[in-house]
Order: sequence, then C-alpha cells, then structure tokens
Amino acid sequence: MKRTSYLAAVPLLFLAIAEAPAADPPRSGHPVFDRAVELVTDNFHDEAALDEFVEAVRREIDDPASPVNAKSAPDRVGEAIDTVLASLDASHVGHFEPDTIEYFELIDIFRFAIRDEMRRLFPPEGEVSYPGIGMIARPQNGARFVSDVYDGSPADRAGILVGDEVLSVDGAPYHEIESFSDKVAKPVEIELRRRAGAEPITLEVKVERLKPLPTFEKAIAESAEMTTRDGRKIGYIRLWTLAARHSMGVVAEALAEGKLKDADGLVLDLRGRWGGGSSDAAELFVGDTPSFRLIPRKGEDVLANVRWRRPVVAIIDEGSRSGLEVFAYALKVNGIPLVGARTAGALLAGRGYLLPDDSLLEVAVSDAVLEENTRLEGAGVEPDLPVPFSLPYAAGNDPQRDAAIEEMRRILARG
Repeated sequence: MKRTSYLAAVPLLFLAIAEAPAADPPRSGHPVFDRAVELVTDNFHDEAALDEFVEAVRREIDDPASPVNAKSAPDRVGEAIDTVLASLDASHVGHFEPDTIEYFELIDIFRFAIRDEMRRLFPPEGEVSYPGIGMIARPQNGARFVSDVYDGSPADRAGILVGDEVLSVDGAPYHEIESFSDKVAKPVEIELRRRAGAEPITLEVKVERLKPLPTFEKAIAESAEMTTRDGRKIGYIRLWTLAARHSMGVVAEALAEGKLKDADGLVLDLRGRWGGGSSDAAELFVGDTPSFRLIPRKGEDVLANVRWRRPVVAIIDEGSRSGLEVFAYALKVNGIPLVGARTAGALLAGRGYLLPDDSLLEVAVSDAVLEENTRLEGAGVEPDLPVPFSLPYAAGNDPQRDAAIEEMRRILARG
C-alpha cells in the first residue's frame, strides 16, 4: 500500500514543479522595457520558458557596462528588448519599430488587437499606410539585397528585380521608411547593382502610400500568369499572405473565372511574407466539398464554393511561415509535391501589443499542434524536391519557380 501511494505521489510532485510560476522579473524603471517584460510574463504560451526569460531581464538591468534603467536611451532599450525576447527561442515573438515595413504590415495584421489606438496612430480613419515602393531589401554580407518585389507595385513596374543590391535612394543610404517619407506621389532615384562588380544602374520609381493588406491582395492578383509547356497551360500564382481578408478569395477568383481558369495545372507559390489566415485555407485544393455558384435572376453569378481539381505543385522556402506552413503541410499529406526549401518552422499563435512608445510587441500566446501531436515549430515542412536559391545578384532568376514549372510539365506529360 505504501509503495502504491508513493508512486502515485511522484507525478503530482513533478506536476507541482512544472506548474510553479516563474519568479517575478525585476523592474528597470523604464516604462517601455518594463511593459514589454510584463506582457511576455503574463501572456507567453510556455510558462516553463519564463525562468530563463527572467534571468535575461535581470542581466540587462544589471549590465555593468550599460544597465537598463529609467534614463536609458531608446536604442539601448530596443536592444535590451530584443535580447530578452531571444531568450524565449520561439517564433511569433518580436519587437518592431515604426521605421520598418514589418511594423506597418504587422500593425495591419493585428489591427483588431489594438483597435482602440488605430485612429490615433493613423488619423483620421485609422487605416494603416506607409510611404514606399513595394519592395523588401534584406541585409546580407554587409550589403542589402532585394528579397521581395510585390507584384504590381511601383518597384515591380520600375523593373527592380529580386537579388538587386540596393546602393542608395536619391543619393542617400537606403532606409525602409525614411528614404520615402515626404515623397509620396514623387519619383525617387534608386541606385542598384545587378551583377557582382558591375557598374551601378539607376531606376526612377514613384513613391506611393501603401496600405499593407490591400497591397498584398493586389500582389496576389497581379502575380497570376500563364505559361505553356509542351502545349499544356501551366498557371502560376503567389500567395503572399493568408492574413489579408480576401487572400484566398483572390486565388479562387483567378482559378474559377480569371487569368488561370483555363490552366491544365497550377504552380502555387507559398513563399510568402506573413502567414495568418484560416487553418483550412488549403481546402480549395484538397477539400471534398463540390464547387458551386449562386445564379441570381439579375446580375452576375456569385462564386459560393471553389474547388481546384487539376494538378498542383507548390513552392516553399523559409518565407513560408505560420499559416502558410499549415497550408504546405496539408498539401504534402495529400500528395501534392512541394518544391524549394524547408519552411520557417514558425507555427505558434501570435498577438500584437502596443508599447508606450508606440512600438509593437508580438508575443506567442498559444502553442499550435497539427493532427494528434505534430508540431511544425522549430521543424518546418521539408520539400519533396529541394532546390536552393541564392539571393545576391539573382537578377530576377528564380530556380525554385523554374523547377516547380518543370515538375508540373512532367506531371502533365504523364497524364
């Protein structure tokens, strides 16, 4: 009897240890840093990670060279927040300043979480926007290279290509927001280098005030195009994000009655910018419910349910994250080939919080599990056909897309 009682008590002891709350973190006296720490402590999904987080907070406050306190400069506070967040070793955790495109895109994605502040941040209507040209330039090897050009954007129309090295904007160093501030509706000159060691080229681009989620919806629509291989029509469309309200609607419309309706097969590009969206988005391609439309007495037909029954090949890479990873996983388990590189392994549920200086804090508030106990966080989804991609001086060449189109050509050739 005693042995049974002892064994029964063991799991309870471990449960008590596992559920013991982390020690309260020390306070620095700086309102931005302390609020960030408080939000993580109260909301981060994995309580077991908070002890290490608290120790990281303590190290920043007690740093002998530059302790975080009430008088700390904004740069030091931002650096400290980044350091303590890194201790969590999780996706959907980050600190974003208003001088980055990420800030504006995430503010729009998390707009309902901070809805009470939207009109103050973006007067008068509370609509998120920023001055830009629709490109993302990523630092690598001490330079900045264009990693994304949003389809249909000013950068796209001007001929900027993925892989271009960004040298300057109007003769000054490139900054994501500052380079285009006070220049909306005006042209800027962007100096680029397209090949290693080549002479720079200069392109004139007109700055626009971009609304993040509508910009993504437009980019999805504008990305749709058709190519022909061996007499077969192969469609292509890029799903930049699932977070925009009409992301999947744009895809469905292109397939049902738009540019791609006559495609024999489809290359679906999941190399996105953000995830988000509904976890059942892949149903358009793997769902069992029938397609149907509503036909009114007057007016146009209404697409009520679209299902794509023809072959699909999908492209993935480290930009495929969060909801797009669920999408990729659903395609893979249903036998749809994936081409490219492993996805980000970033599948938690995040929430946005506004800090006292109006910077944005993202915190992973929930774990995410697929099927019985499949976690993509830290693991990602592997491609069936690995194809590397080197960004610097790519000059718009896209070996992953080329490989996906070739794979679709082989599938169609096999009938």
